[in-house]
Amino acid sequence: MKLIHSHRLKFIRFLAVSLLIPLLTGLSNAQSVDLLLKGGHVIDPKNRIDGVMDVAVTAGKIVRVAADIPVSDAKRVVDAKGLYVAPGFIDMHVHVFNGTTPDAYIANGHTSVAPDGFTFRTGVTTVVDAGSSGWRNFKTFKAQTIDRAQTRVLAFLNIVGTGMASRFEEQDMSDMNPVMTANMIKRLYPNIIVGIKSAHYWGDYSQVQRAVEAGKLADVPVIVDFGEHRPPLSIEKLFREYLRPGDIFTHTYAHGPTDRETVVDEQGKVKPFVLEMQKKGIVFDVGHGGGAFAWRQAIPSIKQGFLANVISTDLHTDSMNGGMKGLDNVISKFLNMGVTLSDAILRVTWNPAQVIKRPELGSLTVGSEADITIFSVRTGNFGFIDARRLKLKGDKKLEAELTIRAGKVVWDLNGISVAGWESEMQGK
Repeated sequence: MKLIHSHRLKFIRFLAVSLLIPLLTGLSNAQSVDLLLKGGHVIDPKNRIDGVMDVAVTAGKIVRVAADIPVSDAKRVVDAKGLYVAPGFIDMHVHVFNGTTPDAYIANGHTSVAPDGFTFRTGVTTVVDAGSSGWRNFKTFKAQTIDRAQTRVLAFLNIVGTGMASRFEEQDMSDMNPVMTANMIKRLYPNIIVGIKSAHYWGDYSQVQRAVEAGKLADVPVIVDFGEHRPPLSIEKLFREYLRPGDIFTHTYAHGPTDRETVVDEQGKVKPFVLEMQKKGIVFDVGHGGGAFAWRQAIPSIKQGFLANVISTDLHTDSMNGGMKGLDNVISKFLNMGVTLSDAILRVTWNPAQVIKRPELGSLTVGSEADITIFSVRTGNFGFIDARRLKLKGDKKLEAELTIRAGKVVWDLNGISVAGWESEMQGK
């Protein structure tokens, strides 16, 4: 019996050691870092970080943000000294339903762009398509673009079933079905579709009402492009009577007095109800676009303390080749209008993440997917153009150096993440 007991003890010890060694080895491996961003100035508004820190990434996730993380723990190190490190930028207003439908405008048309070609180079890792598709053609958009893109593509679903096919389809009240629109979100794609879009309607407030009805059914916000009404409809009435806290007014700084009421009056004063409605929860989105951003609206607004909650591009072929160019350029405009860097970064990271109800995005929180933008702010003599073809001179320009999506380097402007070519020769 003693011999049997002795054998049992030996077996138990062997089993314990056999299990413990892999466990300890696993713990040791867990300490290794796939990618270490060393010595950059981290700006993470959600976590209230604004200073020099290191950021460690393992298995595509943020695993640590701290000062002086040992280089010995890292398989790969990027020297970020002299650069800024931020959560991957979120562009909350783009059009990326690119396609070849004859005569199509935005929906499956040439005016929309393929996202990966225009996101990473500007520091953007997540985009939200602003209503290019409706419930009738969203599945096509998903198959063609969303499922194929490295960029994270989310979407506002247009209240018009066919989306932005053309201005004429966008007037069809019979194709504005709140129930079908809400069903597409709640029943099929709640993880992709983040809200409802109302846009380009020539009539009264009816389209907005349909969009808000869908928003209530699906429990998502509504984003409204409220131009193209002649004479202009009251935006004060829009804010007070139709939109809810959390709903979004886009093209905030547009100046189109013949078809869109402006936020700044002809005397250069921000209308008092605008600030009041922002405090009550209406979200203001820049949505620069090809024709929806004017210095004469933006500069007085910022000087008087009215700053849009979200900075976005309204990306499409017309805007990117005009005064807008890219989100990096739009952020630069705000820096040159006196907005602090931390306030600007807030409006392309944590603010849009909250607006679209995706709190897992827009920060460097440990455990979150490693979407990271490393950028510089260059100084020099620069010029910035608005939608009215007028220039603002500036001395600051944001430039994306390195963009990381889910832990993978997807944009490296100056090769800071790779070794010099001489290393290849030394290895032979």
